[in-house]
Amino acid sequence: MLLSAVIGKAAARVVYEFEVPLHVTDFNAREVEEYLPKMAAKYHFAVEHLVLDWMFLPLKLHSEDKYRNRLAWAQRALAGRDPEDAHALALASVLQLPLWTNDRDLQGLGVETYTTAQLLRHLTA
Repeated sequence: MLLSAVIGKAAARVVYEFEVPLHVTDFNAREVEEYLPKMAAKYHFAVEHLVLDWMFLPLKLHSEDKYRNRLAWAQRALAGRDPEDAHALALASVLQLPLWTNDRDLQGLGVETYTTAQLLRHLTA
């Protein structure tokens, strides 16, 4: 969702039009930063433009200390799937907030999830 918001896709509408607070792990934020050059090339954007858009996303960053006590649970829950998703899952669990994701691997793990389409439908209802 974060990369989609940076490049101006539907996720950007959720962030800027509806001002949905974004709680993000430091780990996942670093992942996004590493991927920005690839996104810039894929969508023919100047990487500097995406970096600026990323810097201005209204994020509430959380260190691993915030969710460390749920990280092992999240890693077990995601066994055989993308282990890097464990950070977001653990944070959502600790904050008791739904997880905004289009990743089906994160559904049915005890944390409510919303896709971008579901979130937009809910916000515009």
